[in-house]
Amino acid sequence: MSALTGLLYGALVVYLGGWYVGSWGGNFSLLLFVLTLVTFGYWLAERLHFMPQRLAAAGQLEAQDAQRRADLQRQGIDQVDGQVDAARQRLLAQPWWLDWTAGLFPVILVVFLLRSFLFEPFKIPSGSMIPTLAIGDLILVNKYHYGVRLPVINKKLVANHDPQRGDVMVFRYPVDPSVDYIKRVVGLPGDEVSYLNKKLTINGQLVETQPLPDFYNEDVRRYAQQATEKLGPVEHRVLTDKDRQSFVLPRPEFQKFRDQCRYNAEGVICTVPPGHYFMMGDNRDNSEDSRYWGFVPDENIVGKAFFVWMNFGNLRRIGPFQ
Repeated sequence: MSALTGLLYGALVVYLGGWYVGSWGGNFSLLLFVLTLVTFGYWLAERLHFMPQRLAAAGQLEAQDAQRRADLQRQGIDQVDGQVDAARQRLLAQPWWLDWTAGLFPVILVVFLLRSFLFEPFKIPSGSMIPTLAIGDLILVNKYHYGVRLPVINKKLVANHDPQRGDVMVFRYPVDPSVDYIKRVVGLPGDEVSYLNKKLTINGQLVETQPLPDFYNEDVRRYAQQATEKLGPVEHRVLTDKDRQSFVLPRPEFQKFRDQCRYNAEGVICTVPPGHYFMMGDNRDNSEDSRYWGFVPDENIVGKAFFVWMNFGNLRRIGPFQ
């Protein structure tokens, strides 16, 4: 068993190493699920086989020691050298391969359940959601807000809230579902969303905005035009780049429901299909979103982002956000 456990750990190290350097893609949810199953198998084997085996061996040792002492006492020898406590402890101790498998099962199980059904941490990798979220923000995502889903396959079991305009949502990227994206919900099923000349209109109603002083983006060392925008009850800030054209060029991967969008020199107009959502980044001219690759289906939803729990470069960013 120790050789098998060593082989499994070696495979895990190779997999994580290749994932880290980009040799292949990874699915952390699937990995955590597999680790939970494997450690559960070891935990069962420990409870049903290995631990009873060690207890029996320790009991046999104690019985042999008690028999030896009784035999010596019958011979009139009361002082007996040798203690079996140390040997008993060695017999009862878990070998390393059980300590690092069965011993880790409760911890991995708790992490798996918390991450699958309650809250999941994410790190913001790009500036598409500036100024709401900055590169390096570590955020929490509420996994049950939009319903309880099975881990790995993401199948909804219990419905909860429907996504609303203005929500900041994490979802599986439709082009590559192994990658998680974060954007803001702009269009709901059935909505007509138009983004023309950098003005957002939903179902024929221009979305309310108020200009703010220009925003200085320290990552690119440039100023951007800034405004507040109100989507439903949610008021948030958006950025636009006056030097960028309004024209949008869809990606070749945008195939499904491509006929629901019309592109021209001023921007794009899309009708959101049933069961799908139109997503946009708050950094409007520096965000690849539904304008480029299409709509997000309900089955791709991961959860609602709501809190920055750490940013090692700027602790003042910790806190809730809209």
